[in-house]
Amino acid sequence: MNRKESPLRKTKLFLMFAGPSLVAFLCVVILPFLYGIYLTMTDWDGFSAQKNFVGIQNYIKAFQDTEFWGSIFLTFKYVICVVILVNLTAFLLAWLLTSGVKGENFLRAGFFTPNLIGGIVLGFIWQFVFNRVFPEVLMAIPGFEQSWLSSPSKAFWAIVIVATWQQSGYMLLIYIAGFVGVPQDYIEAAEIDGATAGQITRHIRLPLMAQSFVICFFLTLTSAFKVYDLNLSLTDGGPYGTTKMAAMTIFEKAFTSHNYGLGQAEAIIFFLIILVVAIIQVVSGKRKEVEA
Repeated sequence: MNRKESPLRKTKLFLMFAGPSLVAFLCVVILPFLYGIYLTMTDWDGFSAQKNFVGIQNYIKAFQDTEFWGSIFLTFKYVICVVILVNLTAFLLAWLLTSGVKGENFLRAGFFTPNLIGGIVLGFIWQFVFNRVFPEVLMAIPGFEQSWLSSPSKAFWAIVIVATWQQSGYMLLIYIAGFVGVPQDYIEAAEIDGATAGQITRHIRLPLMAQSFVICFFLTLTSAFKVYDLNLSLTDGGPYGTTKMAAMTIFEKAFTSHNYGLGQAEAIIFFLIILVVAIIQVVSGKRKEVEA
């Protein structure tokens, strides 16, 4: 006869297994976040022991900071471009690699390799490519006469290209799992009924891969918003500050300009913007899953 466990015993078991993780989460995430909110209401410069309370003055300055909102706009532009290009590239490569092409495993490993390289190293590698290789090897092609990194109109697209090259391989594996997870019975039944390859992809594969799309869009969305290392190593915000994303602007405000309170306030605002966008994306994605 099974006895019903008492609430006290359930609580003890929960604290025994989940307690250490909760304490770690509290110490590493929650407490620093709350302390960061407190710092937004001070004039701390990041070094001195004195922290004068200034109320919401830092938030007022943040909303009046044109440089910050310009970097927010640029970051949104970057996020839109990267999310579209990464997912489109990864989906097409996954479709190609699951269509029976030779050397599938080798190509998977090759496409995934850039994701293993850190953003700083990757940025310096591509900095050499854009500064030396392209101008010398492709100088006869219009648009490649000079380094893209020295052009305000092209430096942004250089970051987008490198980010797409880096992240597509990881999303590729998720899309491959989505393609493989489609029941073969459905495809065979559609082929018997005379459906074309395009109709099978549109009406069978895409709806059944809704979960893969949600995961990939969420991962690319969050990684694109917090871009910093690639921005730092590839262009360092240049030329003339035209590629300075939000994360770099906040970092420089807090640690280079020694205005930690204002930088932290802008970080909180940026966090809330990302939170709203992420919630909208997840809710809409889940709705698409249900409809599929």
